[in-house]
Amino acid sequence: MTARTHDLAALTLLVAATVFTQPAALSLATVLLALLANQIGGIVPDIDQPTAPLWRNLPIGRFFGKLVGGGLGGHRFMTHSLVGLALFGALARAILGWLTPLLHHADTGYIWWAFMLGIVSHLLMDSLTKEGVPWLLPIPHKFGFPPLRALRITTGTVSETFLALPVIGIALWLLIANNYGYLIHLLQGIR
Repeated sequence: MTARTHDLAALTLLVAATVFTQPAALSLATVLLALLANQIGGIVPDIDQPTAPLWRNLPIGRFFGKLVGGGLGGHRFMTHSLVGLALFGALARAILGWLTPLLHHADTGYIWWAFMLGIVSHLLMDSLTKEGVPWLLPIPHKFGFPPLRALRITTGTVSETFLALPVIGIALWLLIANNYGYLIHLLQGIR
């Protein structure tokens, strides 16, 4: 999937989780950092790809992208598995633990969950593509949905642009529309 699809999917999953768990109140710092963490989580599995947006925006990013990608086994290998999910989660937990004294009014637990939901959304979306995802590494089999590869989406094609992206957008709109009262109450309570 392309970056814009991953971005929208990450946000949709974060809104769904927020509506499902219904936190009583969130600080402005928590909301802003959670949105940032969610969007970073939505693209972080692609650090194993030298052409990823992160590497393209750094002066010698392609060089570092090749090093990182090679060290992680190439695109859609370790970072696109449950092993990668656990490693990213542990690293994010450590970084947030280190930053906690600086983030006085932020709920680092919520921020961590937002980051993790971004990663999960990335893996779920890539599971819909022809390439699939090796969820169960070290078992190298790539899983995809639907099981018939011919029915899956090819990244960057019309099927992604005019099918996957609108479906995710409609899902987000429905989540907001059906939970508008709660979401407005949550936003009004931002302290």
